[in-house]
Parts: sequence; structure tokens; C-alpha cells
Amino acid sequence: MTKKKVLVTGGAGFIGGNFVQYMVDKYPNYDVFNLDLLTYAGDLSKHQHIEDKANYHFIHADIADRNKIMSLFEELKFNYVIHFAAESHVDRSITDPEVFVRTNVLGTQVLLDAARKNDISKFVHVSTDEVYGELSFDPATFFTEETPLQPNSPYSASKASSDLLVRSYHKTFGLPMNITRCSNNYGPFHFPEKLIPLTISRALNNEKIPVYGDGKNIRDWLHVFDHCAAIDLVMHQGVNGEVYNVGGHNERTNLEVVKTIIKTLGKSEELIEFVTDRLGHDKRYAIDATKLEKLGWKPTYTFETGIAQTIRWYLDNKSWWEQIINGEYRNYFEKQYKLNQTQ
Repeated sequence: MTKKKVLVTGGAGFIGGNFVQYMVDKYPNYDVFNLDLLTYAGDLSKHQHIEDKANYHFIHADIADRNKIMSLFEELKFNYVIHFAAESHVDRSITDPEVFVRTNVLGTQVLLDAARKNDISKFVHVSTDEVYGELSFDPATFFTEETPLQPNSPYSASKASSDLLVRSYHKTFGLPMNITRCSNNYGPFHFPEKLIPLTISRALNNEKIPVYGDGKNIRDWLHVFDHCAAIDLVMHQGVNGEVYNVGGHNERTNLEVVKTIIKTLGKSEELIEFVTDRLGHDKRYAIDATKLEKLGWKPTYTFETGIAQTIRWYLDNKSWWEQIINGEYRNYFEKQYKLNQTQ
């Protein structure tokens, strides 16, 4: 029996990397292809325990390289495409929007063209709740799949654009697809520019922890393992053409998240330093995942269990994140921090 072939774009990143491991371990009868350009946030060391497995394959390529992508699809005949590859850091999108448009919009279009011409079984586009814009602080309001797209940053605008492209290829060309829109993820191998790993790493080093504005912006936190299970379900059972929201039912203010980590690590709240708020900083995100839950998925992690597991992982894998944070990212963070202070 011929193995099914699953292409995972952005499989050296945080969510995509965890999904690659999930698929390789759960489905030995699938060939899993990890395609990644290995930009600043891409890291293959996370895959050391699977790199020798017969069903894992790595491809170094740029999703916006049309000739390369077309030839790969023609040669390997993928059955599924799970599309994570994206520039995803909001701060970077504010300082350099162009790279977000190239990767997130043009790169997605190249993949869609390749998928359409090679008759894939399913294209799953992994998006974000940020495409919906922001919610008020009213706890009774949630994003649903019918919420209008109103992105407020260059990052979320580029993701909304790619969402619409995927939808159009389904409506125009009949491409089998699903779109998933997730809330904020956390867990192992999270790149240290994001709130939770940044807070953990800086707290462990007794360094100041920057918090935007007053820290009252609210996010719904989703453990990356729960997200992987959701995408697996959508990939196999999602109704063709549908959008599915993925949320963790774990709303917390940014300040609550930071204080939880500080308390767990036994550090002082004096490490918290409030800095100039991010431009266009959305107040609140909250997901209604009823549609996906009716398909058979529910989150298994509460924020309390998930954050404890995540902090423990960072303590046990200190050499991994120290190597990253002391490299290119350290220079970027210091530059961005100084820029925020002058605005």
C-alpha cells in the first residue's frame, strides 16, 4: 500500500515543528515532509529525536520560490498540505511589513497554485484569530467563524489576505481546503520573542520583563499540543471548504500571564517593566470553538496545567533557548526595546 504524503510548511517553527513531531510519531504509515526556509525562527535541532525515522523528511525551500515549489509537488505527489509557514511576529510586521506580504500572501498563492495543479486531497491553511481584529472587554463576546475580518496590524492583514486567497481557490477552482484560526499558542520550542518564553527566559536571568502598556490586553491561551490534535482532526474530518476556530478557553491578561510565571519561578514582580504600548495593540481575543468541538475536539490543557508544563520544559531545556536567545535574537530585542522607548 502506498504511503500518504503530508507536506508541512514551516515545520521548523514553533507550531509547525510540534505538529511535525506529532504526525511522525502518530502516523508511521504517513510520509511527513517538513518544508522550511530556516529563517531566524526556524530551528531543526528540535527534531533530533525523529530525524532518523523513515517517515520523516526535510526539504529546505522557500514557499515563495515558484519554480522550486512546483517541481516538488510534481515530483513528490503530496496528498495533504498543512500550511504553517509564515512570518508571525507583530512587532516585526510593524517595522518591516514587506517581508510579511511576500511570505504570507505570495508564498501562500504559490502553494495554492501547486496544490491545485497536482490534485491534492486537502489543503489546511493554519491562520490566526488576529484576522478578526479585536474584541471589547465584555466577557460575553467571542470570535466565531462568521465574525468579519478586520485585521489591525500588517501581520494580521497579511494572514487575512492569505485566508481569502485560500477561500477563493476553493470557490473558483474547487480546491479541497479548510482554514483554522487559532488563539495564542504556548508550549515547548516556542521562539523567545513571544510573551511566555520571553518572560520565562528573562525571569530566569533576573532581567527586566517588558510589558506593553498597562498589561491589561487579554488573550485566549491554547496549548500547542491541543492545537496539533485539532489540526489533525480537521485534516481528516473537516468538512470541505469550512473554517474552524481553535481556542483554549483560557483567557488571561498579559500581566496575569507574566505574574503567574514570575510566581512559579520564585522571582520578584519588581522585574516587570511597563513599556510604551505596541502600535495598534488589540484589546482582547477570545475564541468560540463550538464548531470544532462538535466535530469531536476539546482542549485537554487548562492554563494552569499547561503553563506549569511549559515552564518545566524550559527549565529542562535551558541550553536550547539560551543558544537562541544569545544569538541573533538578542541583538534584535535590544534594538526593538530601545525603539519602543523612543516612541
